[in-house]
Amino acid sequence: MKIRKILREKRTVSCEFFPPREEDGIPGVFRAIDRISAFNPDFISVTYGAGGSTRDFTERITMQVKQETDLEVMAHLTCVAQTRDEVHSVLDRLDQAGVENVIALRGDPPRGQENFVATEGGFGHATELIDHIRANFDFGLAAACYPEGHTESPDLDSDIRFAREKVDRGADFLITQLFYDNRYFFEFMERAHRAGINVPVIPGVLPILNTAQIRRFTSLCGATIPQELDNKLDRFAEDDNAVRDLGVEYASKQVEELWENGVPGVHFYVLNRSYSVSRILANLDLPGHSVPD
Repeated sequence: MKIRKILREKRTVSCEFFPPREEDGIPGVFRAIDRISAFNPDFISVTYGAGGSTRDFTERITMQVKQETDLEVMAHLTCVAQTRDEVHSVLDRLDQAGVENVIALRGDPPRGQENFVATEGGFGHATELIDHIRANFDFGLAAACYPEGHTESPDLDSDIRFAREKVDRGADFLITQLFYDNRYFFEFMERAHRAGINVPVIPGVLPILNTAQIRRFTSLCGATIPQELDNKLDRFAEDDNAVRDLGVEYASKQVEELWENGVPGVHFYVLNRSYSVSRILANLDLPGHSVPD
């Protein structure tokens, strides 16, 4: 089913997983998916590596989920390290396997490369990828947006214009980058409405697992850690279990506020670690996603 249809019918809970670096890690991904599936997610997504076997594993996991489970699945696709023909081949294989939804991303520069450089014969922007998908396939289509602005955007006004362009080119809905202060999401939505963005915008939430990891993630994507939360991360920096519990508590409150303010859904970045998201969903007891009996 196209996710845009699901969003017309209900508020969604969705979860994002990523492929392992080695083939023997694939069963672990499916164990995490199985644990989350007990909470009836409306769809899941599988992230896309920059190249090589990781990218192949993305296809494999996505297709297997579609063919062997009742879960709706959305494939990630980026412009990184691929020609247009290679991207088209991936899309064709996903289409043939019955996958109905794709999120089109430019993608981050490969490791060791500071700036994104389009592959010769490839796509340079997510909007180009969206154009290609819309011209050649009938996928349900998502795109990304950034409550605090993309790190490469010169300002927030430019950033919202880029988001509007993705919608104008054919994105059915948007999923946000992670954030830890809901104020940034609400302010983004005000800018989006002024800019005429009228598709669902689903906030993306990443429960904190450990201090070093979340500081690395936020430094890469430009997200802000509120001072009070940062102080607590300092206090528990050497205790991963305490930080994980803090992450569950913080994300539960964050999602509760978002839900109460009418968001069309919530997208959890699971990082293949289902424990925290399971606890958050149990805490919140959202309609249709309650604690399994």
